[in-house]
Amino acid sequence: MNGLGEPQAIKVHRLIVVGQGAAGLCAAVSAMTSAHASGVDLSVTLLDAAPLADSGGNSRWSPSNIRLQADHHVAPGFVDEVVAESGGLADRDYFQQLADQAPAMADWLVSLGVVFQSPPYYLAKGPARIQPVGGGAALLNALLARARDLGIALVDEFSLTQLLGDDVCVTGVVGTDAQGQTQTHHADAVVLACGGFQGNAAMRKQHLGAAAENYRLISQGTAYNDGAGIRAALAIGAQAAGDWCTGHAEPVDPRSQNSAPVVLVYPYGVVVDAQGQRFFDEGAGLMHETWERFAHQMQFELPGQQAYVILDAKLLNIADYARAIRSDVPPISAPTLEALAQALGLPLAALMDTIAAFNAACPDDQHSFDPTVKDGLTSTPVGQVPKSNWARPIDQSPFLAWPLVGALVYTFGGLKTNANAQVLSVKGPICGLYAAGEITGHFYQLAPNSVAMLRALVFGKIAGEQVVRDLLAGHAV
Repeated sequence: MNGLGEPQAIKVHRLIVVGQGAAGLCAAVSAMTSAHASGVDLSVTLLDAAPLADSGGNSRWSPSNIRLQADHHVAPGFVDEVVAESGGLADRDYFQQLADQAPAMADWLVSLGVVFQSPPYYLAKGPARIQPVGGGAALLNALLARARDLGIALVDEFSLTQLLGDDVCVTGVVGTDAQGQTQTHHADAVVLACGGFQGNAAMRKQHLGAAAENYRLISQGTAYNDGAGIRAALAIGAQAAGDWCTGHAEPVDPRSQNSAPVVLVYPYGVVVDAQGQRFFDEGAGLMHETWERFAHQMQFELPGQQAYVILDAKLLNIADYARAIRSDVPPISAPTLEALAQALGLPLAALMDTIAAFNAACPDDQHSFDPTVKDGLTSTPVGQVPKSNWARPIDQSPFLAWPLVGALVYTFGGLKTNANAQVLSVKGPICGLYAAGEITGHFYQLAPNSVAMLRALVFGKIAGEQVVRDLLAGHAV
């Protein structure tokens, strides 16, 4: 009561979350849930650049592989492995927080109705992982249902242009709606979860190189990840982090219009360029150890930016080989290599010479062939790059081929955040500003396998919870 006996107004805190993918939805739902549990009166608005049916960035179109064991814990040595893969550049505290908080995140999603399975790992023996039944779309639908139950406001077709505030404190966002009209949302806290800059041709060209300007994108939702959140935060003094010169990419079938039509059987054949020449060690490692380098090599080094994987009938004898193919377009098939070269438009003499030299260098003893592990079957053809594993002659009809191009999934350069998902300036955490998912710069050199979705979910949840803790402590706006 005030001095006049009137009830005092209760302050309603306002949270704006930009980005309706996995990270943004986790942030919004966890913030509202934490607010209810803590007695904080919170209003949450979730903004997304896409129309509602297409919202979710990469998350909606992804199978959403998550680097967790069936018991929802990360495997022993996970943090050391990630730091080593980054060349020692990764923030150990950040990834230790990821490992520590992952089990609670997965259990929380189960409580919201997400059902997980432990899928087989393509063909090779990769790290343990779980996956929501129904993929990213099912994951988002469960989170969206909970968001609506909690009264979270959803605003689509909002294009972020500016953050209100400076490198000390943020007080809201400015953007445009579908009609191009300016919208301002004032807030006590802002969570940025609107992806990297993979959907922005100019930023790709600036940071990845000229050849990245026309990089194919892995899904139709990827185009909405245009770097708007990164640019807005950097403009007020947020620090940058991560590897700005690269990103995660995968080899896909350019004939397919599906989301992520990957073709991952290339380790079991040979890959040639438009001149019919091998240029890549197809067996240098397990698929998840080579697909990024392979995709980038096609995009940045090959004339025409396209290659072809050539296989023979022995592929059909590999158990469950189709698990490694997500293209909906059948392979090009021919009874002879000559006919296959003609069907692909490759120079016949060059392709025949390439295959003949490769076949001649393959080991006679093929008994150790094992598609699930690095089997040591090595070929070192004269005048060609070696093939370090799975080297078997291409000599049994029918002969099969898929055209391949690189497809960019997400970029690594982004905002610097701490283990509490707070965005950092040189002065420390920026009051009222948080970030999670691909917008944050924590990957270097190579993408840790099946970690992108894991960190989006974990740090989205952390961001929402941290917002409420800061509001209770009076550290937000």
